[in-house]
Amino acid sequence: MFRGHVVSLHIARDAALPMESTREVKAVAGQGLEGDRYFNGTGYWSKHPGVSREVTLIEIEAIEALEREKNIAIPPAAARRNVVTRGVPLNHLVARDFQIGAVRLRGTRLCEPCAYLEGLTQKGVLAGLIHRGGLRAEIVTGGTIRVEDIITE
Repeated sequence: MFRGHVVSLHIARDAALPMESTREVKAVAGQGLEGDRYFNGTGYWSKHPGVSREVTLIEIEAIEALEREKNIAIPPAAARRNVVTRGVPLNHLVARDFQIGAVRLRGTRLCEPCAYLEGLTQKGVLAGLIHRGGLRAEIVTGGTIRVEDIITE
């Protein structure tokens, strides 16, 4: 068992636009996070079928390791994930349900970094985040996710 929390929340209104930080966001089952590019169908990958783009998460520990190990410092929003966590073993949540505050999610697959992310940030981000780029999840039970919400199984 683990008990982590939400460090920060981010949405982008359209593909390639900077991620905006927010204190809370409404999670809608089967659709995603209100106001986000994938909720609106305007994300870079929206036209490509694939597993779950409702919510993406990344560990702040991975962002900190990127700076420590590769000397690449990026703000959490630059990772282009919706939910930044602390104390949550995201890689272990594939095919498992977990809770963020009142919202229930199911991990669907790892959210590996891609060349697109590296192009929006800087060279080395892709290699530095391989196998720790986060998790894709679908919303099982909607509600509001807030910064500092507790995350548990």
